[in-house]
Amino acid sequence: MKDLTKKERYEHILEIVVIVMLGITALLTAWASWIGSLHGGEQATSYTTSNNVASEGNSEYNAAVQSMMQDMLLWNDVSDMQIDLLVAESEGDLDAYGKTASKVFYKLNDNLSDAMAEQIGWDWAYLEMDPAEAVADWMSKEEALVSPFSNQDFVDSYFVTANELLAQSAELLKSGKTSNENGDAYGLVTVIYSVVLFLLGIAGSFNSLTNKFVVIVISVAAFVIATVYMLTIPMPIEFSLASFFGG
Repeated sequence: MKDLTKKERYEHILEIVVIVMLGITALLTAWASWIGSLHGGEQATSYTTSNNVASEGNSEYNAAVQSMMQDMLLWNDVSDMQIDLLVAESEGDLDAYGKTASKVFYKLNDNLSDAMAEQIGWDWAYLEMDPAEAVADWMSKEEALVSPFSNQDFVDSYFVTANELLAQSAELLKSGKTSNENGDAYGLVTVIYSVVLFLLGIAGSFNSLTNKFVVIVISVAAFVIATVYMLTIPMPIEFSLASFFGG
């Protein structure tokens, strides 16, 4: 009777362990499934936002290319007229010099951006001056004779906004991939917990106490491994339980 009582006591303890493990594992399975779905939603949001930002960035890039091409054409025209000015000046042709200077004066004032004006040394105060005098003063500056597009920083300035948007898109895409990986990891945890539930479910069907004990030990080991692994997986960005309860 003593041995039977001892066996029954072990079986009772194992039954309690199984019941407790079933409850905890079921709760953690639901938790892992929920967090995995949140990661999936975060991934979808990141990918969608990334595509939208990338589209905006590409539009900004195309606009920047168009703006730069327009400024390059402007500079080419001005450069040609600068040569005409130098020729007229060397020949002492004041009439030709005055006409060409007026063309340069109005072309620059009407088409220059602030950034390019600064790069080539054009002063907006020239608007108050006689065209010929303004152009002559400008032509005396070193910046007036050097193409602004030889300065890589100036060329890059056209694409600042586009590059910022494209970089933001890349970061969002990276974040989406991370969320996808985390979601897959939580999916793996859910699978392991499901195996634990299965093993705990069939544990009671074994008549042998030893077999039942072995199955429970394997279940507990799998449960611990899955739980430790789950704790290493990051939670979704800005996740807060309080937010789901109006907090």
